[in-house]
Amino acid sequence: MNKDLRIVFMGTPEFAVAALESLLQEGWNVVAVVTAMDKPQGRGRKPKPSAVKACALQHNIPILQPPNLKSEAFLAELKAYRADLQVVVAFRMLPELVWSMPPKGTFNLHASLLPDYRGAAPINWVLINGEEKTGVTTFFLQHEIDTGNILFQEEEPIHPEDNAGSLYQRLMEKGARLVVRTVEAIASGNVEPKAQDHNKVRHQAPKIFRETCEIDWAQPATTIHQLVKGLSPYPGARCDLNGRSCKIYRTAVVKEEDTSLRAGEFETDNKTYIHFQTAKGLLALLELQVEGKRRMEVQEYLRGNRL
Repeated sequence: MNKDLRIVFMGTPEFAVAALESLLQEGWNVVAVVTAMDKPQGRGRKPKPSAVKACALQHNIPILQPPNLKSEAFLAELKAYRADLQVVVAFRMLPELVWSMPPKGTFNLHASLLPDYRGAAPINWVLINGEEKTGVTTFFLQHEIDTGNILFQEEEPIHPEDNAGSLYQRLMEKGARLVVRTVEAIASGNVEPKAQDHNKVRHQAPKIFRETCEIDWAQPATTIHQLVKGLSPYPGARCDLNGRSCKIYRTAVVKEEDTSLRAGEFETDNKTYIHFQTAKGLLALLELQVEGKRRMEVQEYLRGNRL
């Protein structure tokens, strides 16, 4: 197998780092990295590099951070690297001028079993919707986002105790291995891309906005429990508690049947539990973070706060 294949890697967050590290560990020739521009963070608003940029710096890989993916300067610089193949993991939508540049194409890693859960937040939405399995997919890029011909897929079971953080970790590791497998297959000419069956699209996975995170107590307890798992640890499901905004990280369905409380009302012994009435059933808050405070177990919260 020819590992001299010239690869340009495109990605930004930690999820993409695992794939980049795996390619480097396997000896593939990553000639450049394209990532997001540094973003101001913290109190001092100092520019902070992306996780992928930090990884590229460690390995002395040339870095491109274009503000505009269609600019002539960026396109000329990218072309100068003479990539045979481009690998994309958790990056922006690419213009055709970019993804059509390498002779062996550009493929993307997506954290779902395409064509289901196309979009920016598949890991969150499979949990919010109560799915029992998900997976990772590699596919060649084409015009419409997440619609290109599929190269490889691998399934991953979703466990009852999973949240977005634990599922993210497993899919990141599984996805990294799938990226290496895909590069190996492309390099050896052993790929048979298959068109996606658009009739199998059951769900979309749009970006998570603040309104997505608001808990609606008029929903059943099971539905809210799934929402909390799908948004934990980030960005976090939200509700009001004692007149203050509160993020909820863990919950448990206590009762499926209703009580004398109305939806949105709660009961507590001010020592060990807070139970919210929902449209169907009681939901226990187990771990939370009140605005301006640190994250804590509900028992610790109740020791310092009377409801």
